[in-house]
Amino acid sequence: VQLQASGGGLVQPGGSLRLSCAVTGRTFGAYTVGWFLQAPGKERQFVGAVKWSDGSAYYADSVRGRFTISRDNVDNIMYLQMNTLKPEDTAVYYCAAKWGYLKYMTQDQYEYWGRGTLVTVSS
Repeated sequence: VQLQASGGGLVQPGGSLRLSCAVTGRTFGAYTVGWFLQAPGKERQFVGAVKWSDGSAYYADSVRGRFTISRDNVDNIMYLQMNTLKPEDTAVYYCAAKWGYLKYMTQDQYEYWGRGTLVTVSS
């Protein structure tokens, strides 16, 4: 499985941005795709994830209600819609994949990683 995140950029506080993660390779079967962020000088943190078969998503408390994950299972793209962005959301955002349908919320649980995309929230 290969993943590629895109869509990062500079956005003002309170603004919105949508990230994409293209999933290629073995795109059938029971797997979960997640988003993580890594702020400067900090460890990578879980943002949310989606079970690919039914599109059900779950989130970290810090983003619930502001961020929404969806997926297009025809084109195999996962999206992260980020609203009401805050300066503390500034980070490199990564997407990752894991075979299975339990809840996976730590980076060491994920087997495949894509290159990240930088999101900067600043006025």
